[in-house]
Amino acid sequence: MSRVQLALRVADLEGSIAFYAKLFDTEPAKLRPGYANFAITEPPLKLVLIEGEPDQPTRLDHLGVEVENAGQVSAAAVRLQDAGLATSQENDTSCCYALQDKVWVTGPGQEPWEVYVVKADADTLRRTPAAPATCCTPDEQAVEPARKAATGCACAC
Repeated sequence: MSRVQLALRVADLEGSIAFYAKLFDTEPAKLRPGYANFAITEPPLKLVLIEGEPDQPTRLDHLGVEVENAGQVSAAAVRLQDAGLATSQENDTSCCYALQDKVWVTGPGQEPWEVYVVKADADTLRRTPAAPATCCTPDEQAVEPARKAATGCACAC
């Protein structure tokens, strides 16, 4: 079963956890420092909360589609590339306390989308120590050439 993922960057992680637990009548599936996720059955949704800066409004971090296996990620990458979309793939990457394979695309409003599979739990929130604020967003160096080719824009706006 696939499900859509909505990842939000929130200033008040504890308050957001309490709110979404009430809204969806379920407790988080995973709680870690600076991070929580809900595996909601109805509607099928993976809601991810990533701790942001204090006193900042909640904002969209990224969107995704969680799939069941790595073969589905590979198939999505081929389908998206065949459709003319610029993609960036990451395999065996550690992000959001999980080991994942994923393919990224960027929507027309610069919204990042990932198709991903969780392969195992991981001990770290972030992908690399050099990029502490970019958990679960595509590696800009990897995506940038594809974005420029697809949009003619080299900015990360």
